[in-house]
Amino acid sequence: MLPPLRFHALPKARAWGPPSDRSNLARLGKHGLSDARVGESWEVADLPESISEGQSRVLGGRFDGQQLRDVRLAHRDELLGVATPSPDGGFPLLVKFLDAAENLSVQVHPDAAYVRDHPGTHLKTEAWIVLAAKRGARVYRGLTASTTPDAFRAAVEEGRALEHLESIPVSRGDCIYLPSGICHALGEGILVAEVQTPSDTTFRVWDWGRDDPNRPLHLAEAFACMRFGAAQSDGRAPVVRFDDVEPLEAAGLSTRLLCTSSFFRVEWMDALFTSSVPLAETGVPEVWMTLAGRARWRTTSGVVEAPAGTTVLRPAHVEPGQVDLEEGCTILRLFCASPLDRAL
Repeated sequence: MLPPLRFHALPKARAWGPPSDRSNLARLGKHGLSDARVGESWEVADLPESISEGQSRVLGGRFDGQQLRDVRLAHRDELLGVATPSPDGGFPLLVKFLDAAENLSVQVHPDAAYVRDHPGTHLKTEAWIVLAAKRGARVYRGLTASTTPDAFRAAVEEGRALEHLESIPVSRGDCIYLPSGICHALGEGILVAEVQTPSDTTFRVWDWGRDDPNRPLHLAEAFACMRFGAAQSDGRAPVVRFDDVEPLEAAGLSTRLLCTSSFFRVEWMDALFTSSVPLAETGVPEVWMTLAGRARWRTTSGVVEAPAGTTVLRPAHVEPGQVDLEEGCTILRLFCASPLDRAL
């Protein structure tokens, strides 16, 4: 059995990130980040060695200082259980915070067909869970039903891409599902948690006129895997509104199911009063992100404190114990998928 695992955050400078004095990541306890415009904090990462700074490093406990890869290779069954690993055998999820002070580029990620034909690229399906949004904040998700490839290509070349993008207002708790091949952009003034398949392959379609040579467009690649019309739907809701989800209340906890996919499940859990969740082996790993309040993990290895902004990986075969949640604590609970999920 393995203890719950915390990791050092991996800060990522981004052109659209906020100045340090306006960082929402700092308010989440991401101290020690550089003065650069840090737009992302990678919380759990197990990417291939070819990707720089793509490995989480354990913080505290008996694995202190080890990379997630090291723990996985030495304790594969205890960590992953029956979860479906990434194509290279890695941990199946990449988990981040994104802090968008400006609009992110309009982009698309490769679909399965593109990945099969282009070695070195990786499927990327993801979901955004909105943690904070300024008044009027929007995301851009998918193309209008009537948009054709030729019409969109012309609009991109003429700087009119927004005419064809679906623009969606969002607020705290909303979940935006983004399967591979869907054109999308995170709008300014939004803080999200992002869960995705472990890939860093992104094709930029339009970058809001930034004209930054360090941020080239990838139009040929993007149009090779971009979905149009009815092909943009895979039967799952593109956006789930927090207020539209009926909560399930039990044992002092209120839980909302925000997203299910072939790769992950997302639940939002609020502690209505001080509560405890028993820890038992579940067969698949989970990632718990404390969004508000404080959680305390207690197992045979000791105590792991998890105040707001802390991410904890709960191994498939976790040590016995419990998680204590103070009243008002909010947890985003991310479940890895298994072959059984695909069979249901």
